[in-house]
Parts: sequence; C-alpha cells; structure tokens
Amino acid sequence: MIQTLVDGLLQGSVLALAAVGFSLIFGVLGVINLSHGVLVILGAYIALVARRILGLDPLAALPLVAAISFAIGYVYQHLVVSPAIRRANLLSSLLVTYGTALIAQNVLVLVFSPDFQSIRPHYANDFWHLGGITLNLLQLVALAASLLLITLLYLILNRMPIGRAIRATAEQELAARVCGINIERIYALTFAIAAAFAGAAGVLIGMLFPFSPASQDDWTIYGFVVVVLGGTGSASGALLGGLLLGVISTLTTHFIGAAYPNAMVFLVLVIMLLIRPVGLLGNALGASR
Repeated sequence: MIQTLVDGLLQGSVLALAAVGFSLIFGVLGVINLSHGVLVILGAYIALVARRILGLDPLAALPLVAAISFAIGYVYQHLVVSPAIRRANLLSSLLVTYGTALIAQNVLVLVFSPDFQSIRPHYANDFWHLGGITLNLLQLVALAASLLLITLLYLILNRMPIGRAIRATAEQELAARVCGINIERIYALTFAIAAAFAGAAGVLIGMLFPFSPASQDDWTIYGFVVVVLGGTGSASGALLGGLLLGVISTLTTHFIGAAYPNAMVFLVLVIMLLIRPVGLLGNALGASR
C-alpha cells in the first residue's frame, strides 16, 4: 500500500508539471487549449533531437527545450490564438487549438514516424531501497525537477512584476488596461510561459514513458482533469490535482486492474464537477469573473 502511494505521488508530480501550463492559460486567457498535449510531446521530441545531434542528456537539454517552447508558445498565441479570439469568440479558440493539435500531430508523424520513441537516460534503471520501499532514481529526479519548476512558476506569479501583471490582467482586464498594461503582450507571455513549462514536462515524460505523436491526446486530457481537480490559475492547484491524479491511477491499477485507471479518473472528474466545479483550491485568478 505504501509503495503504491509513493509511486502515485512520484507519477503525480510529473502530471502536475504537465498540467500547470494548461491551468495557467485557462485561468488567465479563459482559453481551453486543446493543443496543450502537443506542446508537451513536442518538448520530448526536441529533447530527442538534442540527444541525437548534440549528445545531450535529457536533463541537460531541459533549459534549451524550455527556451524553444517559450518562443513557440509566444509566436503561436500571437499569430494563431489571439486572432481567432479577436475575430470570433473564445469558443472559436477550441476549434483553432484542436485543429492546430491535429496538424502538429501529423507533422510529427511525418518527421519522426508514428512509432514510440524514448529518451531514457543510462541511470533509468538505478533503484534505492528504503525501509521496504523501492525508489527509482529517475522518478526521484523527475520529482525534484517538477517541484523545482512548479516552485519557480509560483515565484514568477507571486513575486515578480510580470507575475503581478499577469494576475492583474486575469482578474480585471479593463483595470489592467487603464493602468497601462499591454494586455496582448501579457497574453502572449502567459501562453509562452505555459508552453515553456509544458515543454519541460515533456522532457521528464520522455525520460519516464515511451511517447509518440498520438500521445498528445492523453496529455491534453490529463491537463484538463488536473485543472478540474485542483483548480485553475495556481501552481499549488496544479500540484494538488496532479498528485491526486497520480495516486488515483496507481491505486486503481493496484486494487482493481491495469485496464481501469482512466475509467476511475473520469468517474472522479464527474463527481468533482458535480460537487465542486471550481476544483479543491478554486480559481486563483477568477475573483472578478
């Protein structure tokens, strides 16, 4: 039982990092980004290219992947998402991001093939034993990296000027405009920051699990579930939701069967939507919405 809980927490930390960008975009822009999973998987593929061409260890490539993902996210929001919202409405962003996800998935298939890939490092099979609990070194590295990055996002949102501008824009757009904040720039930066964290999560996911272009669907769904469980717009909400999702998945696999985690996850999702649709920690950026 304790081993199962530990495995769930280790897995949940990576799920939290993968979903925190989804939560940020939904909390600030009010956009359900159906291409979020592509940004996650793209991070894994960038790390794969860096490994093949530059010989970089995935962890060493993580800052590079985050920087490239940041640039992609900024351009994507500025050229694709923002025009769709301006010319139509937020609902159109669903269609635009979903269409972008399909296009990007097919491009990845053409470039890398539809086969599963992996960027597992040489220390992936190292284990530690502590009081009857087996700890995988790679999972511990992923846990430490996830917590460090989520803490970094918390500091950005709550301690830095750009974070205060993001929060002000999310809570009251008109007042932010009156104060001289460039709303379009803030939206693009928010999307870019979310993409950077998604790309970083993709590196850790590629180290832990096999991935393919079709995997992007799963990570978009996981992002949505984590946001519903934890709440939108906060790093702590994403962390709580991710940890819960990881524990639910591992407990279901252990006690019911390996074929049922997704069914249990969606059952919990429906119950949460009925009981507390804003998530356990609520909407951190929705005071005035």
